[in-house]
Amino acid sequence: MTNKIIYFYQTFNGLDNIINSKTNRVTDIILSSIHFGYDSGNPYIHLNDYPPNHSIFDTVWDQLNTLRNYKNINIHLMVGGAGGAFHELFNNFDVFYKLLKNTILNHPIINGINLDIEEDVDLNDIIKLIQKIVDDFGPQFTISTAPVEIALIYDVPGFGGFLYKDLENSSVGKYIKYYLGQFYGDFCYNSFKETQTNNWPCEKIVIGMFSGEFDEKTFGMACNEVAKIKENYPNFGGVYNWEYFDSPPDKSNPYKWAELMYKAMHN
Repeated sequence: MTNKIIYFYQTFNGLDNIINSKTNRVTDIILSSIHFGYDSGNPYIHLNDYPPNHSIFDTVWDQLNTLRNYKNINIHLMVGGAGGAFHELFNNFDVFYKLLKNTILNHPIINGINLDIEEDVDLNDIIKLIQKIVDDFGPQFTISTAPVEIALIYDVPGFGGFLYKDLENSSVGKYIKYYLGQFYGDFCYNSFKETQTNNWPCEKIVIGMFSGEFDEKTFGMACNEVAKIKENYPNFGGVYNWEYFDSPPDKSNPYKWAELMYKAMHN
């Protein structure tokens, strides 16, 4: 099983470093972030502040197409995050889900979705959404979520207001490929180990860092922690970074993060 090396991509500064690299250590890119709302009473779907097919994103889609077709990198669409999305989605599900579905269909390179639920929702609505995605795109379509660390370690509600163990043990838990844990400020071996003490499937847990918590001087410590996780849990889900544009240790070359993460897991 491949340990994932994932970037979230929301600040669209260009993916040239990955495109032009002689190696390819990146497994997945998560395009962020989808939100829903109304403009003069008309429902809309936005990628950040514009419709996903707005010309402002032409380069973004072109580069993602290149990475999917020539480097076999998986492309996911993130829904939610700090800007919200799920209240609007569930308050007018049929209308907003259709906009989401059409966005995915219009971009066949998208082969996964990340549900970053940072607002109180009803667990049954999340189950309904996941089942609908599976019904429309098949079980091979990768579904992931983004719980905060404590939701994985202590089985307490995270930002979503529900227990992720209840989601995992529900009828759709088998369709959730990864839990991308927000281990911000606590990106270390011991944190991952605690998820295993709490009986999470090792291969489903991806440990995530926030770019700003490491710099050129401290990034070596992060690599050492990943190497230790790999040594003790070879099949762990992998690592991710929020977000690509300022990835440590060298912001002028965000791809270096992936190279060093790969080295940490394979030396």
